[in-house]
Amino acid sequence: MARIKKIWGVVIIYLILFLFFIISFFPVFYTFMSSFKSNMDILTTGNMLIPKQFVLDNYVKAWKLADFRTYTTNSMFLSFFCVVGAIFSSTICGYVFARATFKGKEIIFYFMISSMFVSLGTLTLYPLLMIMKAFHLNKSLWGVIIIRVFGMNVTNLFIARGYISSIPSEIDEAAKIDGCSFCGIYHRIIFPLCKPLIATVGILAFRSAWNDYMLPMVFTMTDTRRMPLVVGIMHLKSSGDAASSWNLMLAGTAISLVPMMIIYIIFNRYFISGMTAGAVKG
Repeated sequence: MARIKKIWGVVIIYLILFLFFIISFFPVFYTFMSSFKSNMDILTTGNMLIPKQFVLDNYVKAWKLADFRTYTTNSMFLSFFCVVGAIFSSTICGYVFARATFKGKEIIFYFMISSMFVSLGTLTLYPLLMIMKAFHLNKSLWGVIIIRVFGMNVTNLFIARGYISSIPSEIDEAAKIDGCSFCGIYHRIIFPLCKPLIATVGILAFRSAWNDYMLPMVFTMTDTRRMPLVVGIMHLKSSGDAASSWNLMLAGTAISLVPMMIIYIIFNRYFISGMTAGAVKG
């Protein structure tokens, strides 16, 4: 009887997980399938998942009409510096909050963590634009990079602090005996041990930078040559023969999804271990 209950419990768990998988994967599957439809099929038979006829010409037209080389280069430029900046800012701040001792450390940390539950949306967009305008960076992707890096993603900080806290403090004490400073411990000991954390923060930062639309759109609307891929793809909607060329936009969207999927597949193992370690201790 107990064995039957255990089997049914496992079956129910897998059914629930499969249901969540279907719900999560459906938008991606629908995007890929719709990218092979003609624009008329999307407008008239949008409820059908499988195209009546696969139109490969959508990808050819999307690639020709959009300057994918420039857009992709801009996205790689934006993503690279956002990822590098996020890794160093998150690991340094996580190390300070996990290992340093100073007055008000816990209060400062909990105030920062509490901002996870406050969503201002686009209300901060205009003030950020004015700040970057003062530094003459309001028409450049550097403005977006500075905002993303120094804005400090609280989720990354929370994960970084939890992961670094799980590293035995005896390693720090041994390094201090050998004459290593606080900064030296981070550089020589902590950072090399944070490969799973680096992969986790890197993937989260890459996903955020690669898929970001609103901020890059505002900062590059006056210069299309600086637009990243996601912003440039939106122009495909009005670049075809119809008033709204959804087929071309969905084909471009499908192309933009590929790098994100490849990055996740490569670093999946480190991503999972970093997330797990960051969740256990905090």
